[in-house]
Amino acid sequence: MQLPVVYQKAKEQVFKIWTTLQPLLAVHVGLASSAKAIIILEQCGKNKGYREMDACGFHPEGGCCMLDGPEKIESTINMKTLWKNISVQGIDIIFSRDAGRYICDYTYYASLYYGNGRAAFIHVPALSQSVTAGLLGKALQTIILEMLKQFGEERE
Repeated sequence: MQLPVVYQKAKEQVFKIWTTLQPLLAVHVGLASSAKAIIILEQCGKNKGYREMDACGFHPEGGCCMLDGPEKIESTINMKTLWKNISVQGIDIIFSRDAGRYICDYTYYASLYYGNGRAAFIHVPALSQSVTAGLLGKALQTIILEMLKQFGEERE
């Protein structure tokens, strides 16, 4: 599902995902246009600091995602362990604790909030000659399969 680059609409869609589909795990993928041939595994979502305007010229009231939410929410997926255990030929993978205070981080926080931490966020580079759709697809498949393994182990 493609989410709009609009804070409120993205949050509504994430809420719908959790209430109607009720997934065991939600994996979100966002574009990090500044990253060249790097995939970034995000560990946590932050609740405050959203001051940049979205595609409709708005930002959340008080720069906050959830008025009653904690400062940050960690994913139940240990991204650092995931980062240490996987590699994909032709693309670097790094670990991050800051998804950036724009729609990506906002969406991630909302998903972690509604899903009780059962969400993951992956920043990907734009497609290019060196980062093809096939390479990116293979990398995402490898990462998500590892997430599911980790998620399965935690549920047991």
